[in-house]
Amino acid sequence: MPPPPDAAGIMRPTTRHAPSSTLAGLLLALGGSATLSINDVAIKALSGAYPLHQVILIRASIGMLFLIGFVWFSGGSFRQFLTRRRKDHLIRVSFVMVSNLTYFLGLAALPLADAVAIAFVSPLIVTALSVVVLGETVGPRRWAAVVVGMLGVLVLVRPFQGQVQPAAFLVLISAFCYASSHMMTRKMKDTESAVTLSFYVQCGFIVVSSTMGLSVGDGHLAGSSDPSVAFLLREWTWPPVADWPVFLATGLAVAIGGLMVSQAYRMLEAALVAPFEYASMPLAVIWGVVIFGTFPDRTAWLGIALIIGAGLYTLWRETRRKKEVTGDPRGSDL
Repeated sequence: MPPPPDAAGIMRPTTRHAPSSTLAGLLLALGGSATLSINDVAIKALSGAYPLHQVILIRASIGMLFLIGFVWFSGGSFRQFLTRRRKDHLIRVSFVMVSNLTYFLGLAALPLADAVAIAFVSPLIVTALSVVVLGETVGPRRWAAVVVGMLGVLVLVRPFQGQVQPAAFLVLISAFCYASSHMMTRKMKDTESAVTLSFYVQCGFIVVSSTMGLSVGDGHLAGSSDPSVAFLLREWTWPPVADWPVFLATGLAVAIGGLMVSQAYRMLEAALVAPFEYASMPLAVIWGVVIFGTFPDRTAWLGIALIIGAGLYTLWRETRRKKEVTGDPRGSDL
């Protein structure tokens, strides 16, 4: 039985999990993050020829069809799409909308590895927000890891080289909103399934992207030389047959990966799941080299190392805390 909500109405997570449950949750986070990396590649590949809202509408439509098919063939009930937590879904979907918008606009202008690295400050933000929103315990060493990760973002922004990249700030905003959406996932985990959470996100994507398409899809605001702005305001065009596999890849990747990550956050504490999302960082470097011909320079590697190192250290400290909770004398304070 889950613990009762506190005075603020927030469900406080338990601190113990069966080993099999923990492993399943971590594998879901790992697999989901790797799957979502395919979405990043597909979006960046499409960003030079299509407007963002068209890509998102096609992606969300594919994702919605996948969800409906998943429920149908798995023998589930469509009644799970009904909810009494409309306000919470609206808040969560809003965070996801802003996170996607800012991330993909930044991705259009940044090397793939740089954008993904900055976005990976999100698990550190999750660690910080888990204290305020979820009441989880984070000690001074993990707070230090959060600071180190933020320094990594500062390095990637490159303010001291006279090469400040405004698109990097878009990705940073995305990271905060992404972390906030996972806080909402944790808050809603006891009443909403991963399928329900994904369903309302896809609904939000379809409504917002359709509205954008009707407003600016004719291209009357197009023409900017900035790659991010051009990606947002470009005229809609009908994709040739050769591009449909890329659209299909982004739709399936975000649907499947999103389900896996959402389920991981429902099963385990946010601070434990978050570091495993770093699995897609090495994939971003590989995709960048193989598909886009970009390789991180020394400054980028420094920023990546600080962010990834901070996340891995957070994971290690979480492991030590688990030993302490279970009575292992080798555990130590966070």
